[in-house]
Amino acid sequence: MRKFGLIGGMSWLSTRTYYDHINKLVQARAGFPSSAPLVIESLDFAPLARLSSAEEWDRAAEVLADAARRLEQSGATAMLIGANSMHKVYDQVAAAVSVPVIHIAECVAERMAVAKVRKAALIGTRNVMLESFYRQKLIARDIELLPPEMAFVDTLDRIIYDELLKGRVTRQAERELKTIITNVAQDGAQAVVLGCTELEMIVDVDANVLPIYDCTRIHAEAAVEWIMGEG
Repeated sequence: MRKFGLIGGMSWLSTRTYYDHINKLVQARAGFPSSAPLVIESLDFAPLARLSSAEEWDRAAEVLADAARRLEQSGATAMLIGANSMHKVYDQVAAAVSVPVIHIAECVAERMAVAKVRKAALIGTRNVMLESFYRQKLIARDIELLPPEMAFVDTLDRIIYDELLKGRVTRQAERELKTIITNVAQDGAQAVVLGCTELEMIVDVDANVLPIYDCTRIHAEAAVEWIMGEG
């Protein structure tokens, strides 16, 4: 198996989810008691949360690029950024190392294209929903995205930052997500992209009114393909 790097800590709950998915998938393929050869850079989330200015994003890019270099120096043959929102600085991070950095939105777009999804809704944090860095990867595969509704954006941002990143799961949040998914289905979406790792805490990925593309699970599967020598 090939050693793989994970830039995490944004939030640590997300990192735990990646670690869990990757190791379970590796063990399913390689058999017990196999586990994934991983190198993890778990960053302090405090200075990386709710970034807004160009200067803040530039600093975040430097922090993640430094983490990527350390992972490569530690023997990682490929890596990923364990946070949807931080793919805003993907290009800077990928340019800092000579090994592949697997892009989460490209993995999701590829999976949706194979399934012939042509119209979808993207839900996540404010910057993932409103900025173009994530959406462009899906649109490049001819996947039309519903325009974000600001009421949904505000609701999702509140749930993610005020509840899920603190490890809180409430029935109210689950109901609000069901309402959002029902509404986007009525607006013509054929599928929903979970553009935030923590959303799987309150969305039933395997049983919903629409197919749910869990970005974290799909990203982790791509990592496992690399680890197993299939990528």
